[in-house]
Amino acid sequence: MRTRTLLTLAGTVAALTLPMAAPASAADGAVLTTGSVGGTAVPVGEVLTAPLASGTAATFYSSATGTSGISCTSSQFTATVTDNPGAPGTATESVSAQTFDPASCTTNVVGVLGVTGITVNNLPYSAAVASDGTVTVTPAEGSAIQTTVVLRTLLGSINCVYQAPSLSGTASNDDNTINFTSAQFTKVSGSSLCFANGYFTAKYAPVTGGGEAVYVN
Repeated sequence: MRTRTLLTLAGTVAALTLPMAAPASAADGAVLTTGSVGGTAVPVGEVLTAPLASGTAATFYSSATGTSGISCTSSQFTATVTDNPGAPGTATESVSAQTFDPASCTTNVVGVLGVTGITVNNLPYSAAVASDGTVTVTPAEGSAIQTTVVLRTLLGSINCVYQAPSLSGTASNDDNTINFTSAQFTKVSGSSLCFANGYFTAKYAPVTGGGEAVYVN
């Protein structure tokens, strides 16, 4: 069973979103291009996707520096380009999905037997990708970025709901990645087995559109 996550990536993720990095030398091209830096402009409406980078895991830990929590080796984000202006500038996307395969998830939380699912709620989100490689993911006005984690325990399933007002990430053209590092979520409901804060880390790569790698200019 596959469920949506956090990020965007999520998110990313994951999503979510696309790769970015240092500004490209050509200032008259689009912010997002395929094929190469300064390559073909990504058209509005193009769907971008990215799985987790090979050999990495998306983690949702109880602290920014600890290792207690959840780790998943299969996740993907999906986003649609909504604006792609000339560089330097900021492209925008609509993040429609960030999924995690619960079969790939493990947990070392005391009292928890396994992960039933991770779902990213309140989609779609908006993602802004700037020429300097910064990525900002925001929910609809009046909403929040939200993730629901369902855990198995000896007493049955529990739901842990986490929220964040926004997420910040970075992208690199070196390997067409988008990274989230210890992005903080706060628990808004759930059992005492649900940690009070969740910190999301994931590296999505390669980000592609139309079967080609996406670059940020």
